[in-house]
Amino acid sequence: MGTLTVRLPDDQHERLRQLARHRKMSMNKLIEELSTIALAELDAENRFRIRAAAGSPVEGLRLLDRLDRAVDQR
Repeated sequence: MGTLTVRLPDDQHERLRQLARHRKMSMNKLIEELSTIALAELDAENRFRIRAAAGSPVEGLRLLDRLDRAVDQR
């Protein structure tokens, strides 16, 4: 396990401390959770970009049109 020192503005540090307290977890666990979310978002974006590069723009637009129609029907 690695160790990381992060410098934050005092107000941001205090807000994170309050968030950790509200969630009843340590600051370490909160930062671990937030970094996991950020990495999951990055992985999802990379998977999307890879799939988009291999796909057909025409088919992609057709699917988006289908989604628009489905939303409009709600």
